[in-house]
Amino acid sequence: MEELMEILKELHPEADFEQCSTLVDDKILDSFDIVSIIAEIADQFDVTISAEHIIPENFNSAQALYSLIQRLEEE
Repeated sequence: MEELMEILKELHPEADFEQCSTLVDDKILDSFDIVSIIAEIADQFDVTISAEHIIPENFNSAQALYSLIQRLEEE
């Protein structure tokens, strides 16, 4: 989770990723941010986030995103 938080804080140091659960809904993360996050996750965690996983529910919070990473690592 620590590595993911570093990726997110690099993009938006002002955002409270530990508490916020509406990152996409509140437009804290935009489509460019999501593309950047996906690329960083691929490098850092060696997982591929396919198009079917690119939905707001998976990106609305750091915890949701980390859960997605864990599921993908298990596959």
